[in-house]
This record gives sequence, C-alpha cells and structure tokens, in this order.
Amino acid sequence: MEEISKKFEHLYQVISTEEFLRMESLGGEIPFFISTCDPKQQIEVDKAIKGLKNKLELNGIPVLELNLYDITLDLLTQELGEGEIFELEKTMDKAEFKVALQSILDIQEVLLPKIKSMIESSDAKVYFLTGIGMVYPYIRSHSVLNNLQNVAKKAPTVAFFEGEYNGLSLELFGLLKDDNYYRAFNMDYYKLKK
Repeated sequence: MEEISKKFEHLYQVISTEEFLRMESLGGEIPFFISTCDPKQQIEVDKAIKGLKNKLELNGIPVLELNLYDITLDLLTQELGEGEIFELEKTMDKAEFKVALQSILDIQEVLLPKIKSMIESSDAKVYFLTGIGMVYPYIRSHSVLNNLQNVAKKAPTVAFFEGEYNGLSLELFGLLKDDNYYRAFNMDYYKLKK
C-alpha cells in the first residue's frame, strides 16, 4: 500500500505542474503517459485514482476520466437495451461473443466518436484513461491508444494500465503481450525539471 501511495504522490507532483499541463518538453511527441500497476492491486489503485482525481480537482485541475468499461457498457446499452448484453452472452460461445462486441463497439466508428464527444464537452486539463483491463479482449489497449492520439490533443492523457510498459510494448496483466506501442511516456520514470 505504501508503494501505491508513493506512486500516486509522484503522479500528483508531476500532473499538477504547469510544465505537464501545458505539454511542454515532450520533444514533439504526443502528450500520452502510461502509469502501470500490479493487477493484483487493482482495487487499491482504483481508490488511489479516485483520490488523485479529487485532489487535482480541489486544486483547480479538472480531470476527465475516460473509463473504457463504463463507456462500452453505455454504448452497448444504447445499442441493445438495458442488460441485453448479458442475455446475448448466455446464448453465444466466447469467440462469437467477442466478435459481436468488437462489431458493436467498432473503435473508429463507435468508441472514438463517443470519447471525442466527451472530450469536446469537457474543460478538463488532463484526461485519465481507466478500465483498460476490464475491456480486454474485445478492446485492445494499443488500438485505443493509437486511435486516441487523434482525438485527445487539448490536454495530456494518463492511461492507467494493469500490467507492464517498457517504453516499447504493453503487457496486460504482465502476461499478455499486446502489439508494440512506443509513443507514450512511462509515468513511473517521468522526471520534473528542477
């Protein structure tokens, strides 16, 4: 728990700076950051994310949380009706169900326009991308991150990732190697200018 407290104090110290919020000193790179966590500590991390969001907002830094699970559930409810996704899951095998979800939640046609709408109606100074592990395997983290860079331009994005990120690739839950993704900065090693 102490490790999580230190990590989130570091996140607060970084995110609350003008340098970070103005997206300075990125060397022309996109303002995307990944904060990794041990999947076994997800409940504590979720609480810490909520605490970080509240602390930033109390200090005049509005945060837009883009929880992929909540967004996809809203989209599925709009498309199918309340609770129908769970009925559909009972009638299909896993492979069919995954394909059906991916079809309904097409990243380019459905998910990104919804996220873009949320961003455009927000005055947030930072975006938090959460719920990444909860939407696996029907939505892959590298696909969201690659497409999100076209939408999330007005503020830095911090993705909270349940796994490992070595600056080249993402490993969800520390087990599942996703496609390579190297455009984000690892928040665990992000240093403030002195």
